[in-house]
Amino acid sequence: MKFLSAGTRRCDTAAETQALGEELGRAVEPGDVIILDGPLGAGKTTFTQGIARGMQVKGRVTSPTFVIAREHRSTVGGPTLIHVDAYRLIAEGASGDPLGELDALDLDSALEDSVVVAEWGGGLVEQITQSYLLVTLDRETLVLEDPESEGRIISWRLEQWQ
Repeated sequence: MKFLSAGTRRCDTAAETQALGEELGRAVEPGDVIILDGPLGAGKTTFTQGIARGMQVKGRVTSPTFVIAREHRSTVGGPTLIHVDAYRLIAEGASGDPLGELDALDLDSALEDSVVVAEWGGGLVEQITQSYLLVTLDRETLVLEDPESEGRIISWRLEQWQ
């Protein structure tokens, strides 16, 4: 991945969140895995929309909560974006075998030609790769400072899976 291995940025608007995602999207390479962490409403899908724009992929990026994963093919011969929402795999009431359900998605075999962006994927999705970029979206800090704030603090770091 041709992106800074660690950093933090304040994004005061959804457009700034998408712009940071777009920077990352221009830097990703086939085989990259990005795990997005943050509470409901933190901007994970908004960030992914920016990644998709940077990767120049087809289709409108929306939360894949009900389908678990969506593929967006490149318009310029680049990697496919696989957008995963792992929440349903790990949520209470799920099948009880989230790793088995993840394996059924066959992400690891698609990984050599794709970039996987997983919302709610921590503790699960990193098992398909040796290294991944963990992106944390903090929506609470800026709202505590100013309840009218639309901002978030986005931090990222490259992680290794044992």
